[in-house]
Amino acid sequence: MGLVTYCCRLRRDKLRRDDPKFDLYEPAAFLEHCRTLGAGGMQIDLGVRDAKYTTALREAAEKHALYIEGIVSLPRDKQDVGRFDAELATAKAAGARAARTVIMSGRRYEEFDSLEAFRQADARGRRMLELAAPMAEKHKLPLAVENHKDHRNRQRVALLEHIASEYVGACVDTGNSLALLEDPIGTVEALAPWAHSVHLKDQAVRETTDGFLLGDIPLGQGILDLKRIVEILRTKKPGIRFSLELITRDPLKVPCLTDRYWATFPDVPASELARMMRAVRAGASDKLQQVNTLSPDEQVALEDANVRASLDYARRALGL
Repeated sequence: MGLVTYCCRLRRDKLRRDDPKFDLYEPAAFLEHCRTLGAGGMQIDLGVRDAKYTTALREAAEKHALYIEGIVSLPRDKQDVGRFDAELATAKAAGARAARTVIMSGRRYEEFDSLEAFRQADARGRRMLELAAPMAEKHKLPLAVENHKDHRNRQRVALLEHIASEYVGACVDTGNSLALLEDPIGTVEALAPWAHSVHLKDQAVRETTDGFLLGDIPLGQGILDLKRIVEILRTKKPGIRFSLELITRDPLKVPCLTDRYWATFPDVPASELARMMRAVRAGASDKLQQVNTLSPDEQVALEDANVRASLDYARRALGL
């Protein structure tokens, strides 16, 4: 199992405070960090690099049997396709096996207060993916679109069916669907046939007055059936890479009992809300992590411990 850069956000900030010239998110530096932790690879924003850099990065990954996946932003319009093309070319030259992206950067229930606003953003995302698909096909580099608390399963599958490209599929996030009141196993089953990449995470939950809290915690300590999730993905896509995406932060609020939350969900039945709230109550956890109250050094120590515990669990219990 590899690491997404977001796993090490707090460590990066600390190292930059100590030495402003050093950036842990510089790809060669992050690859070495992953190697020292015993991770299997990395998912990172590679940017645009020259041939000398990409060759050295690819050779370093091959030397240690590590995989590389990119992180890219879709082209905003036709004028932005050149930038996107250059980023895919860099990822391909560096030996990346996929490039993860999103069609919306924010959480649906926080970003939009009307169905029309969501539909406009949805249409923009669709157009961006239509522009991106020919570039992914040109470079023969799979583009993995994360379920980013934006589309529910049916909407995401419909989008991928519309694009209809073997090089445009899913980055399957194993926990995000909870925020949209969908069962994570159902999400994995729906997206596994399209999977080019995986964000593996575990989640803790606790009921609140307005809905529930949702927090990343080390693998094996939350409510997700990770063994079943890994089995489904490996069966549907042998050889798929699993990247840990554990963001050490305060839990997110999912205000599913408020009117604003429902503004963009006109067709979700009440039975799905009831099912989710029953699951939250049954799985209520005391392991949700409060991070902002800690000192900077304590935050980094917690982040490091979260990553190490997850890597250990992945090796020991999941065979990753």
